[in-house]
Amino acid sequence: MEILKGIIEKAKSDRRKIVLAEGTEPRTVKAAEMIIKDGIAEIILLGNKDEIKSKAKELNADIEGAEIIDPISSPLFESYAKRYYELRKNKGVDLNKAYEIIKNPLYFGCMMVQNDDADGMVAGAINTTADLLRAAFQIIKTAPNISIVSSAFIMIVPDCGYGSDGVFLFADCAINPNPNAEELASIAVASAKTASTLLGIEPRVAMLSFSTKGSAQHELVDKVVNATRIAKEMAPEILIDGELQADAAMVPSVASLKSPGSKVAGSANVLIFPDLQSGNIGYKLVQRLAKAQAIGPISQGLNKPINDLSRGCSTEDIYNVVAITAVQAQANK
Repeated sequence: MEILKGIIEKAKSDRRKIVLAEGTEPRTVKAAEMIIKDGIAEIILLGNKDEIKSKAKELNADIEGAEIIDPISSPLFESYAKRYYELRKNKGVDLNKAYEIIKNPLYFGCMMVQNDDADGMVAGAINTTADLLRAAFQIIKTAPNISIVSSAFIMIVPDCGYGSDGVFLFADCAINPNPNAEELASIAVASAKTASTLLGIEPRVAMLSFSTKGSAQHELVDKVVNATRIAKEMAPEILIDGELQADAAMVPSVASLKSPGSKVAGSANVLIFPDLQSGNIGYKLVQRLAKAQAIGPISQGLNKPINDLSRGCSTEDIYNVVAITAVQAQANK
């Protein structure tokens, strides 16, 4: 919980304007009340104003400090629709279609962020990940030199001397089934930025495999080797090494045998999994067997911060994700 407290305090120190696209959703309304009360961020709720106010009254939630915007009646609507048309006309979107799309709060919210009318957006309590990311891909796009949007989990492992005193970042665990070498390199670079921004640590990035420094030969190993090379070329200032088995990445005694002289092996705090199967399995095993706290998924690689929620999220989850999004937005300024 100390990690989350640190993120929350950092969010409070320089409040950012965060859009909650699902403004009539009950958990979102309650989270908005808590965020405003605690000074985590300035909040924009999207949706019909009467419906949002009615829902707040029903929930006995004080959202007086929130800005409520109905996309359809907003003075920003027409300019956003025209901007979206310009972005997507080469994809077959005409102006009438653009007007219809911008009525969707996910697209309107992304346009707010893209146009610096807001600093970040959070949604997903009632929308799918695919719908949210589709809007983000089309409007926000990826960060410079990053080819793919990915996800990361902050893993806090109790009574653990590995990583940064038991704190790790795992990626990608939620979005990309089988990234190629270039995509895996982008995930590594984006994850290093996430670790630095949210955790305040110097990232030491391990590109994981079932092989360490040529101990096995396989095309799956080749992908990780190539990804490591590309990542180092993309960001030579970041400590990145691979391919490494998990024990070589984390355990000093194993690292000294399998990868002597590495600045990452034996002390890695950012673990990059070669595919979604291994990443998803890995974080859930650590979460359950080591009783670790898993914070995420955190979206990374976008040009501006847009974060997804689980549809089973709690009000507290929304609160925490808004704090994370606010800190990511601080780093973008």
